[in-house]
Amino acid sequence: MAVSPGLTPVAHDPDPGRFRQVLGHFCTGVTVITTADAAGPAGFACQSFAALSLDPPLVLFCPARTSATWPRIERTGHFCANVLAGGQRELARVFGASGTSGGERFAGLRWSACSSGAPVLDGVLTWAGCTVEAVHEAGDHWVVVGRVVELGECVAGQPLLFYRGRFASTPARAVDDPPELVDTLLAWPRHNDWM
Repeated sequence: MAVSPGLTPVAHDPDPGRFRQVLGHFCTGVTVITTADAAGPAGFACQSFAALSLDPPLVLFCPARTSATWPRIERTGHFCANVLAGGQRELARVFGASGTSGGERFAGLRWSACSSGAPVLDGVLTWAGCTVEAVHEAGDHWVVVGRVVELGECVAGQPLLFYRGRFASTPARAVDDPPELVDTLLAWPRHNDWM
């Protein structure tokens, strides 16, 4: 194997701090994954959320094994993925804080329920109501595959992003700007090129 000058192949697991630093350079969106059960609403901030399949419509998210919310989602068998807007940093902080319970996170918060009863948070860009399709062990996290059964309306606005350990948002752009290739990714006739 040819190695570029200055690059040394690594033959061992990287240092966790360095791993976090390097992967932190990959920008992600921010969601709040919610559910509701007999104990009330529950949810947590999640940046490891992605579209997985168009046919059937599948998404995935990755809760930590230590998550107090994940067992509640697993028991109900359903969840709602709320896509946060750029102005919802404080909401992301509340749902990302450890040591707070579901009820505390929802105190004073406006929300409505999707058809499963999972909370749809006010002000989000959009949302997807899902049922739990499969769960896989993955190190210190679970990989949860959800089947999308309901979709919310899309609201104009900028997304909340997570980059290098901080929340960020993109600059505003004109509504009539032509779409970039990534904007049309799911509409691309050969979506299998990317998915």
